[in-house]
Amino acid sequence: MQFSSDVEAADALAAAYKKLKAEISTVVIGQDEVVRQVLTGIFCQGHSLLVGVPGLAKTLLVQTIALALDLEFKRIQFTPDLMPSDIIGAETMDRERNFKFVRGPVFANIVLADEINRTPPKTQAALLESMQEYSVTIAGTRYDLPRPFFVLATQNPIEQEGTYPLPEAQLDRFMFNIKLTYPSFKDEVEVVKATTSDEPKKISKVLSGEEIAYFQHLIRRVPVADNVIEYAVGLANKTRAGVTGGSAIANDYLEWGAGPRASQYLVLGSKCNAILNGKYSPDIEDVRAIAKPVLRHRIVRNFKAEAEGISVDELIERLMNA
Repeated sequence: MQFSSDVEAADALAAAYKKLKAEISTVVIGQDEVVRQVLTGIFCQGHSLLVGVPGLAKTLLVQTIALALDLEFKRIQFTPDLMPSDIIGAETMDRERNFKFVRGPVFANIVLADEINRTPPKTQAALLESMQEYSVTIAGTRYDLPRPFFVLATQNPIEQEGTYPLPEAQLDRFMFNIKLTYPSFKDEVEVVKATTSDEPKKISKVLSGEEIAYFQHLIRRVPVADNVIEYAVGLANKTRAGVTGGSAIANDYLEWGAGPRASQYLVLGSKCNAILNGKYSPDIEDVRAIAKPVLRHRIVRNFKAEAEGISVDELIERLMNA
């Protein structure tokens, strides 16, 4: 891609985002904030966890975004009997008795890991390793995954029987924890109208894989003022109980706080949020705009918070205003 300056490229990304949003909204109705957060994750080269009850168009959302971005999409339905080789692939023997590597569904640009908490830790770890390393190793040979590479994992927050919750250390590998809620009455009416008619919806391609990779590097080049970085680090620090710079809220209500990866993602996410809003550098409001999806899976409430019915999002809100 050729742009005369990063400012011109930033304007092009903001314009592309508007087109993407308009294109996706023809199929996915009433999930504007979710779409924004998923796209922010993609442009920041981060993975996202989608948490919502069944029937909220999580799979449709990911498929639609993959089409609009002209990326290869694969879906993996996680089940208790799924093996690591079912995800990353395995070596098989051909007729000439030569070993040949058969690639698994993880070899795609966008991978939807459906109900990731339905499969045992060994299989979860196989996916999480590829998320971190952007490669898989089979029989001592390393195979690079296609780039851009982005994992969207879904979890059903209601049904917990027969599930294997992701450990905190593995949750930390996801940039965002995106919460899907029920649509409003008006949006649901539009959803029903759109999905019960015979009119096919066609998605136009807005960006290519090469353009996405360019914009991912652009986001990292966005300048950030020291006070914004200090605010982001200070916010992550406020979540830590019993440390210098921690807050009374953390001491009272939190078992564990967010690690340094949260500070990195707060700054990276705020850069992207600023560009998508037509600005060239983030301010504190941009950090606050993405604080909840970055922090909600990185902090652990204690018994007191659970007993008083204080949600994680409410605690993050209090920490931002403390």
